[in-house]
Amino acid sequence: FKNVAENIWGRDDLKFPSPLPEAPMKVLGANVLPMELLVIAGAVLMMLAVEFFNRKTIYGKAVVATFNDRDAAKLMGINTGLVITFSYALSSLTASFAGVLIAPLTLTGATMGAVLGLKAFAVAIIGGLTSGMGIIVGGIILGVAETTTGFYISTGYKDVPGLVLLLLVLAVKPAGLFGK
Repeated sequence: FKNVAENIWGRDDLKFPSPLPEAPMKVLGANVLPMELLVIAGAVLMMLAVEFFNRKTIYGKAVVATFNDRDAAKLMGINTGLVITFSYALSSLTASFAGVLIAPLTLTGATMGAVLGLKAFAVAIIGGLTSGMGIIVGGIILGVAETTTGFYISTGYKDVPGLVLLLLVLAVKPAGLFGK
């Protein structure tokens, strides 16, 4: 897929146009792009939608049951194969939504999600895969660590704290800070 995309659109990363104005706004003394606020709002809305889906709908409960114990879910009459396929489709939809939100802030290319995917993996491991709140806290910890490193040391080293935090959390608490 990467090679096909590169053959169609070229190897150079392209600027994706922002639907919002590109002039920064002052928020608590910091310059913030309107698109960055939209990314935060979109992420919160997506998180709330997933929580609502998992807790209030029969399909969401089937996904949670299949996740917790596939054999027991199958014995209760849940088509676990269909649930797993649906979960992959829902994951793809979520990733597509995230890509559309983040594209105006980064350059768009065939591999634009690789670095973001690695950071998301580190955040999930640091916070704990089973804890939504842990993932939020892990994201804040990683963001603060990267920004601090970029400000005080060099932007070339801003990816290092994520790997160091990942290794420390795996060594001390393998399930993550909030994981079970």
